[in-house]
Amino acid sequence: NHYAPQNRAFFGSFSHPARYDCLSPTGCYKRRVNPIDHEAIKLKLLQTRDALRELELSSAGSSEVVELDQSRVGRLSRMDALQGQAMSLEVKRRREVQLNRIEVALQRLERNEYGDCVRCGEVIESKRLEFDPAVLLCIDCANAAES
Repeated sequence: NHYAPQNRAFFGSFSHPARYDCLSPTGCYKRRVNPIDHEAIKLKLLQTRDALRELELSSAGSSEVVELDQSRVGRLSRMDALQGQAMSLEVKRRREVQLNRIEVALQRLERNEYGDCVRCGEVIESKRLEFDPAVLLCIDCANAAES
Protein backbone atom coordinates (compact mmCIF):
# COMPACT_ATOMS: atom_id res chain seq x y z
CA ASN A 1 0.00 0.00 0.00
CA HIS A 2 1.70 3.21 -1.13
CA TYR A 3 -0.26 5.27 1.42
CA ALA A 4 1.11 3.44 4.43
CA PRO A 5 3.47 5.43 6.61
CA GLN A 6 6.90 3.91 6.93
CA ASN A 7 7.17 4.65 10.63
CA ARG A 8 4.20 2.72 12.06
CA ALA A 9 5.40 3.16 15.65
CA PHE A 10 4.90 6.91 15.29
CA PHE A 11 1.72 6.87 13.21
CA GLY A 12 0.06 3.75 14.62
CA SER A 13 -2.60 2.06 12.57
CA PHE A 14 -4.62 3.97 10.05
CA SER A 15 -7.91 3.37 8.30
CA HIS A 16 -8.03 5.80 5.39
CA PRO A 17 -5.30 6.94 3.03
CA ALA A 18 -6.84 10.43 2.98
CA ARG A 19 -5.73 10.88 6.58
CA TYR A 20 -2.16 11.29 5.30
CA ASP A 21 -1.53 14.48 3.38
CA CYS A 22 1.92 14.45 1.89
CA LEU A 23 5.30 12.83 1.97
CA SER A 24 7.62 14.53 4.43
CA PRO A 25 11.37 15.04 3.75
CA THR A 26 12.09 11.97 5.90
CA GLY A 27 9.93 9.77 3.65
CA CYS A 28 7.03 9.33 6.03
CA TYR A 29 3.51 10.44 5.34
CA LYS A 30 2.39 13.26 7.62
CA ARG A 31 -1.05 12.90 9.18
CA ARG A 32 -3.40 15.75 8.32
CA VAL A 33 -4.58 17.58 11.37
CA ASN A 34 -8.06 18.96 11.78
CA PRO A 35 -7.77 22.34 13.54
CA ILE A 36 -10.72 21.63 15.84
CA ASP A 37 -10.18 21.47 19.62
CA HIS A 38 -10.91 17.83 20.49
CA GLU A 39 -11.23 18.51 24.22
CA ALA A 40 -13.82 21.23 23.62
CA ILE A 41 -15.73 18.92 21.28
CA LYS A 42 -15.63 16.11 23.83
CA LEU A 43 -16.96 18.45 26.51
CA LYS A 44 -19.75 19.66 24.20
CA LEU A 45 -20.70 16.07 23.33
CA LEU A 46 -20.76 15.02 26.99
CA GLN A 47 -22.89 18.03 27.98
CA THR A 48 -25.35 17.37 25.15
CA ARG A 49 -25.53 13.67 26.10
CA ASP A 50 -26.24 14.53 29.73
CA ALA A 51 -28.93 17.04 28.77
CA LEU A 52 -30.63 14.50 26.48
CA ARG A 53 -30.56 11.86 29.23
CA GLU A 54 -32.14 14.30 31.69
CA LEU A 55 -34.88 15.08 29.16
CA GLU A 56 -35.43 11.37 28.71
CA LEU A 57 -35.94 10.89 32.43
CA SER A 58 -38.25 13.89 32.80
CA SER A 59 -40.51 12.88 29.90
CA ALA A 60 -40.79 9.18 30.74
CA GLY A 61 -44.51 9.39 31.60
CA SER A 62 -45.65 11.15 28.44
CA SER A 63 -45.53 8.00 26.31
CA GLU A 64 -47.64 5.82 28.60
CA VAL A 65 -50.46 3.76 27.15
CA VAL A 66 -53.63 5.74 26.45
CA GLU A 67 -56.73 4.37 28.17
CA LEU A 68 -59.40 3.37 25.66
CA ASP A 69 -62.35 3.09 28.07
CA GLN A 70 -65.08 5.22 26.45
CA SER A 71 -67.05 5.52 29.69
CA ARG A 72 -64.16 7.29 31.44
CA VAL A 73 -62.72 9.49 28.68
CA GLY A 74 -64.45 11.15 25.75
CA ARG A 75 -63.63 10.36 22.11
CA LEU A 76 -61.93 13.72 21.42
CA SER A 77 -59.89 13.50 24.62
CA ARG A 78 -58.71 10.03 23.62
CA MET A 79 -57.78 11.28 20.14
CA ASP A 80 -55.80 14.15 21.68
CA ALA A 81 -54.09 11.73 24.06
CA LEU A 82 -53.22 9.35 21.20
CA GLN A 83 -51.79 12.22 19.13
CA GLY A 84 -49.77 13.41 22.13
CA GLN A 85 -48.50 9.89 22.71
CA ALA A 86 -47.45 9.52 19.05
CA MET A 87 -45.57 12.83 19.15
CA SER A 88 -43.90 11.83 22.41
CA LEU A 89 -42.78 8.50 20.95
CA GLU A 90 -41.29 10.26 17.91
CA VAL A 91 -39.43 12.74 20.12
CA LYS A 92 -38.10 9.80 22.16
CA ARG A 93 -36.98 8.01 18.97
CA ARG A 94 -35.16 11.12 17.72
CA ARG A 95 -33.52 11.59 21.11
CA GLU A 96 -32.27 7.98 21.02
CA VAL A 97 -30.84 8.51 17.52
CA GLN A 98 -29.03 11.65 18.72
CA LEU A 99 -27.68 9.83 21.79
CA ASN A 100 -26.39 7.05 19.55
CA ARG A 101 -24.68 9.59 17.24
CA ILE A 102 -23.03 11.21 20.27
CA GLU A 103 -21.76 7.85 21.57
CA VAL A 104 -20.27 7.05 18.15
CA ALA A 105 -18.56 10.46 18.05
CA LEU A 106 -17.10 9.91 21.54
CA GLN A 107 -15.80 6.48 20.49
CA ARG A 108 -14.23 8.01 17.38
CA LEU A 109 -12.55 10.63 19.57
CA GLU A 110 -11.07 7.86 21.74
CA ARG A 111 -9.79 6.00 18.65
CA ASN A 112 -8.36 9.22 17.18
CA GLU A 113 -10.64 8.92 14.15
CA TYR A 114 -12.82 11.93 14.95
CA GLY A 115 -13.11 14.49 12.19
CA ASP A 116 -12.60 12.06 9.31
CA CYS A 117 -15.50 11.16 7.04
CA VAL A 118 -16.54 7.54 7.59
CA ARG A 119 -17.31 7.11 3.88
CA CYS A 120 -14.38 8.68 2.00
CA GLY A 121 -11.84 9.33 4.77
CA GLU A 122 -11.40 13.02 3.97
CA VAL A 123 -11.12 15.49 6.81
CA ILE A 124 -14.51 17.01 7.70
CA GLU A 125 -14.50 20.81 7.70
CA SER A 126 -14.08 22.22 11.23
CA LYS A 127 -17.08 24.55 10.84
CA ARG A 128 -19.27 21.54 10.05
CA LEU A 129 -17.98 19.74 13.15
CA GLU A 130 -18.53 22.82 15.31
CA PHE A 131 -22.13 23.06 14.09
CA ASP A 132 -22.83 19.34 14.68
CA PRO A 133 -20.07 17.56 16.63
CA ALA A 134 -21.69 14.17 16.02
CA VAL A 135 -21.57 14.42 12.21
CA LEU A 136 -19.97 11.43 10.45
CA LEU A 137 -19.88 12.50 6.81
CA CYS A 138 -18.15 15.32 4.96
CA ILE A 139 -20.43 17.66 3.04
CA ASP A 140 -19.81 15.92 -0.30
CA CYS A 141 -20.68 12.46 1.07
CA ALA A 142 -23.70 13.85 2.96
CA ASN A 143 -25.00 15.46 -0.25
CA ALA A 144 -24.44 12.22 -2.17
CA ALA A 145 -26.28 10.23 0.53
CA GLU A 146 -29.30 12.55 0.33
CA SER A 147 -29.67 12.27 -3.43
